[in-house]
Amino acid sequence: MKDALAIHRWLLAHQVHHEIVRLPRPMTCAEELPETVSAAPERCLMVTVLEVATRSGREVVVGVTSPVSLPPRPGVVGGLLGARQVRPASSRVVNAATDYADGLVCPLLLPESLPVFVDDRLTTGPEPIFMPTGERHTALAVRGLDLLTLLPGKIVDLRGSRPRGARGAVARRH
Repeated sequence: MKDALAIHRWLLAHQVHHEIVRLPRPMTCAEELPETVSAAPERCLMVTVLEVATRSGREVVVGVTSPVSLPPRPGVVGGLLGARQVRPASSRVVNAATDYADGLVCPLLLPESLPVFVDDRLTTGPEPIFMPTGERHTALAVRGLDLLTLLPGKIVDLRGSRPRGARGAVARRH
């Protein structure tokens, strides 16, 4: 599994100013970041991993990087992909597809084989953006301007507007 040290080394190799933040208490998922680091939810990132059934019947796993304040709706992602069905990935799938612990997936160092979408509403100012590191006791802080140059994936509009006639059943995990 990837961790804060792997991310730190990678960012050093790319000469990116960053900070590994030691958290005052452990967190179990990225949604806890705003409260844990005392930052606005729009300045904290999460990666949502979804399993997608395409119209051709192929099953694919995709990642979506978004602010914690704006988690992606599976139906919107399905509309972008023209998918038949979209559902949150199981912990086992998340761990295998990302090489991070489920709930603590960092948007950096994701495998090249994982298709990733990036919400176009990410904050890009000079303030730090916080994200998980794959570990319960640390978070990563990177300037918003630097982050956009580092994030893998395609920047997309996840506001929910779909073309007319677009369908995509959404299955929810309970």
